[in-house]
Amino acid sequence: MPTNVAGIVKALRRQAGFTLNQLSAAADVAASTISKIESGQLSPGYEIIIRLARGLKVDVAELFRSDTTSMPTGRRSLTRKGEGTIYDSANYEYEVLAGELSNKLFVPLKAIVKAGELTKFGPLTAHEGEEFVLVLEGEVILHSEHYEPSRLSPGDSVYFDSRAGHALISANSEDAMVLWICSNRETLALLRDTV
Repeated sequence: MPTNVAGIVKALRRQAGFTLNQLSAAADVAASTISKIESGQLSPGYEIIIRLARGLKVDVAELFRSDTTSMPTGRRSLTRKGEGTIYDSANYEYEVLAGELSNKLFVPLKAIVKAGELTKFGPLTAHEGEEFVLVLEGEVILHSEHYEPSRLSPGDSVYFDSRAGHALISANSEDAMVLWICSNRETLALLRDTV
């Protein structure tokens, strides 16, 4: 089921009482970019999603959710094959797993890494948090700021600090599929402070 990022961003912005310019300042994202996201003209990458979540003071998962129901303590989430919320961007198609749970310590995603070249990816992405990637199908190459590119095959995994610039691309002309788990240190710090 595809997610409506445009509607979610707009609803959360209005709920927070922000104008486009106020959210732009809070999230460090251009107002024109937010406007394009809200009108469905632009699918933001994960770095922009994180900035918007930070600016809106919501969990990153809130921007991927199709259902906004809160869950009690002792919660669990079951995502059947193909039933996660789908989010499509230029380089990846994410299926958000356990998307209805808010305030998670990490965001689990099944992702299709679209075939392409690093030159089409743009600048390396960097943001707060840590990431874990397990290759399920195909082969991928992880480009990262401090290391030589790493080629990963099915069954291979990598754990890295998201603050270093990074990009994951398909190693050949076919899409690849990975399990991608993202944490957010700011979210973890907020949770620790409230416990």
